[in-house]
Amino acid sequence: MKKTLSTLAVLSAGVMLATTPVQAADYPVRPIQVIVPYSAGGGTDLSARIMADAMKKYLDKSMVVRNQPGGGGSIGTSAVAHARPDGYTLGMGAQGPLAMLPHYGGVDYSLDDFEFLALMGRNLMVVAGCQGAPFDDAQGFVDYAEEHPGEVRVGNSGAGGANHIAMEGFADAAGIEVNSMPFGGSSAAVTACVGGHIDAVVASPAEVLPQAQSGSIHPLLVMEDERIDVLPDTPVPKELGVDFTWSSWKGVIAPKGLPDNVKQTLAEALEKTFNDEDFRSRMKELGEFVDYRPGDAYRELAEKDSATAEKIIRQLGMYGVNQ
Repeated sequence: MKKTLSTLAVLSAGVMLATTPVQAADYPVRPIQVIVPYSAGGGTDLSARIMADAMKKYLDKSMVVRNQPGGGGSIGTSAVAHARPDGYTLGMGAQGPLAMLPHYGGVDYSLDDFEFLALMGRNLMVVAGCQGAPFDDAQGFVDYAEEHPGEVRVGNSGAGGANHIAMEGFADAAGIEVNSMPFGGSSAAVTACVGGHIDAVVASPAEVLPQAQSGSIHPLLVMEDERIDVLPDTPVPKELGVDFTWSSWKGVIAPKGLPDNVKQTLAEALEKTFNDEDFRSRMKELGEFVDYRPGDAYRELAEKDSATAEKIIRQLGMYGVNQ
């Protein structure tokens, strides 16, 4: 009897050793879940669904999008961090939950808890001058702020959000002081700008362009390395001698510890998907700016923005406020 049991144990071990590499090589063998840390219908959710549809061409199994909102994106992001690292639970990794919220406290993860697979895209940041503003261009904005510390009223989409950090980060890099004014979303801030209730506003190109084209407000600065096609006459910080860039972004993340072959399979499929012409066309229709970057470059961007955010959040006295 003992001999029979021993023989069975050896045979079972042999079967496991023989089948495990095959199973790994066959990844994926079932649908892959993608957690979106925001409600259905938003830009991140819609982008994830376009990605899931387009990726069918490059991955044998389907991707299922699951919304897990709450906590400014931290609840869904935490779920990704604590999922089994087998490649069957991925997440949409956004700037706010990854690079900013950990510095406010109240989350149970850090950048080190994730595999960064691929950056999908970015939402650019524009500073626009408002009706009646005491400056007409970017240099005038900086000069006026230098001469009147803390007097330039700059609207943003909400206290501690990406637009707020963007303006304070630029101000810090430029050596100026502004009066950041939070609103209940970018549209409210732009409306206040059109009405002349503030001096400048930080928003996306899509939020600024209609008002700029009507002459209600005037773009001053795009927080990029180079000028962008939709605002070719608008300078970037380095043209003013300021070393600063900022945009909000999103990509695909996974729990730390993915097997190398699984990580490679996903990375290759995502690269093909994000460079797919149909995917890019559908994203453009949605108003999304596709900026594919491989995992290492995605992580580098996240770490850079996290360091910037931590510095500014500490200066604002908001570090660890949610602990």
